[in-house]
Amino acid sequence: MQTTLALRRHEIINDELPVGEILERWPALKMESQICAEFHRITNLNLKNHFYAELDRHAPRLQSLFKEKAASKGKVAEVLHQLFVSYDLQEQGDVHVRRAAVLRALPAYLHEDDSTFLRLWHVEQSDDPDIEDIAVGLLMISARSTDTTLFCPERIAVVIEGNRVIELPTLADAFILLFALTFALHLSYPKDLANTFDFTQKVLMGLDEGNLKNLKPRVLSLKNELLAV
Repeated sequence: MQTTLALRRHEIINDELPVGEILERWPALKMESQICAEFHRITNLNLKNHFYAELDRHAPRLQSLFKEKAASKGKVAEVLHQLFVSYDLQEQGDVHVRRAAVLRALPAYLHEDDSTFLRLWHVEQSDDPDIEDIAVGLLMISARSTDTTLFCPERIAVVIEGNRVIELPTLADAFILLFALTFALHLSYPKDLANTFDFTQKVLMGLDEGNLKNLKPRVLSLKNELLAV
């Protein structure tokens, strides 16, 4: 894959091939290890090590900000309140639950709606998931509906152009692999979650740091609140 990087980038960026065709030509891009390796080839960053280090470092402060907002009034507060009611029922010592809670709350705090990005599939209710309309998103797969499904479904799939590309065991794994695939496949961020992905790219991953001054107001505000302590 290293020796064919230039050819692959040319096909993806210049030829503008459909994602399905790209993945047929380069099936390794449906493997977790190769997605991580491709991201490293493009950005020179270790995808999961860097993301989890930064997410875990900022998680306590982010949770504090989110819970403070949840205690106020308004639509955003209501969404965050319901998320943390469910979170409080979980095993909070589990790092995967903590990471998932932050990633679920982040869009709401940034005034974004993740309902089209994050789809839930109860396998006992239908044979196939309703994902044809998902351009870029995640599919939470569960055999039963419980409060834990919000944070820890049995597995979660990365969906691009209505197709399941890869399945991962945790929400955080799926989110960051999808983030990496936007780089590998030269995809636009989901419009409904533009702030969330911008925050991930520029604040958590430290990519394009030279344009931090051009952050959107809500992302800039969260960055300043995050780094204020």
